[in-house]
Amino acid sequence: MASATKETGEGIETTTMAASPTDDTPRSGVFHKLSNSASSTEALRFWRSKKDSSQEFSLQERDTISSDERNPDVENGTSTEYRTYKRRWFGLVQLTLMNIMVSWGWLTYAPVVDDSAAYYNVSSSAINWLSTAFFLSFVAIFPVTLWVLSRGFKFGFICAAVLLIVGNWIRYAGSSKSSGGIYACAMVGEIFIGFAQPFVLATPAKYSDLWFTHRGRVAATALASLANPLGAALGQLINPLWVNSSKDVSQMVLYVAIISTACSVTAFFIPSKPPTPVGASSETPKMPLFPSIRTAIRSLELWLVFGTFSVYVGLFNAVSSLLNQILVPYGFTDDQAGIGGAVLIVVGLVTAAITSPILDRTKHFLLAIKIIIPIVAACFIIFIWMPQTRGLAGPYVILAIIGAGCFALVPIAVEFLADLSHPISPEVTSTAAWAGGQFFGAIFVIVSDPLVAGSDADPPKNMKKFLIFQAVLAVAAAPLVLVLGWFGRKDKVILRRLQPRQEET
Repeated sequence: MASATKETGEGIETTTMAASPTDDTPRSGVFHKLSNSASSTEALRFWRSKKDSSQEFSLQERDTISSDERNPDVENGTSTEYRTYKRRWFGLVQLTLMNIMVSWGWLTYAPVVDDSAAYYNVSSSAINWLSTAFFLSFVAIFPVTLWVLSRGFKFGFICAAVLLIVGNWIRYAGSSKSSGGIYACAMVGEIFIGFAQPFVLATPAKYSDLWFTHRGRVAATALASLANPLGAALGQLINPLWVNSSKDVSQMVLYVAIISTACSVTAFFIPSKPPTPVGASSETPKMPLFPSIRTAIRSLELWLVFGTFSVYVGLFNAVSSLLNQILVPYGFTDDQAGIGGAVLIVVGLVTAAITSPILDRTKHFLLAIKIIIPIVAACFIIFIWMPQTRGLAGPYVILAIIGAGCFALVPIAVEFLADLSHPISPEVTSTAAWAGGQFFGAIFVIVSDPLVAGSDADPPKNMKKFLIFQAVLAVAAAPLVLVLGWFGRKDKVILRRLQPRQEET
């Protein structure tokens, strides 16, 4: 792209010329004409003042041929062209793949808990502790994640790739023999995979803010964020097919390690940032890390969304980890429990694929959250009695609704947090929210152990008490987000990234 400036009797003409079409060539050039020197000075002052006050321009202030992807900033007789780049999809696909494999690594053992326990010669509770260690690893490393991501997401991608590869091969090092495995290696490997998770799970909001315009951020965040539970669905479906007895656990761990390595090596080649900003909000200076944290801590609205999101993510994680142990005592097979986990996730993915583009256009984030939360809470109550039916229809239907609600909630809540907290960098709120979800997930899995019924119960080892515990938490957390915007605080729930554009239009 080249710019040509010439002085005429009428004033200054600045033309931005597009180069020959390439992969990243903008759709068209931008032409500005300032009628005379006096009006030129006034115009420049006007544009500067608009940028200083809002960091974004209205649709009327853009050329009619521009979108917010090509928003001109006129200063000193030059023009800056906002545009999106096709290479953004490479990074988004990479982020999606790594989120899939991190989650698959988490649920490697849970779908085949009995065979895994026999292979490592430990109890089922010890296998549950692998999931707990995974959750707590996120919580332990998330302050480091904040620091790394505040300096650019590419280094975070590389850290995630290294940790994911190393963690998987440590697990296989202790599982290479079909006769039995080393539990300590499985635990250390699970911790490494848990360390990798925050670098990719907390990144989608930051990545979409940097590479996508406001018209595509929710969809981009949804694709990368929801890839995480997709990995869990693949683990629930595929791992039981690989394991027919305890000796097959070794090859299952090997297969997951190979796939994880293949999906991670390309992380070293993703671009760190677009050559030019894709829109005005993406180049708005973000607050430094520690001022961001101080500002977020003082916001009641952020705490309310954070609390609800964390509890519901924790409940989802607990159900995913323990679904086999919830259903099997009532006569369900490992395969049927695995299909139930897949229903939970696949229906959720389909729902999110439908709702995310709609909410990208409407921006009714708060309304959607207030509709979804009560529905999911009601389903957790109903699920208390579903395993007792000993039929597939009841549990599968309720799991499908829970999955649909939770999956639709994830990208909405992440983007809503980013909008409420702007100009705080999005990775601050998203990392903290996900860390809260992992922390509660770990607590819920730990609490589940003493809530398991005894061997003399009907049926033995059932988890009805835990299902009641889950339902109580779901109902208790729901009012937190339902009161958002009440008591004269409606101005506290505005979408700050869109506010300047709405005011100007």
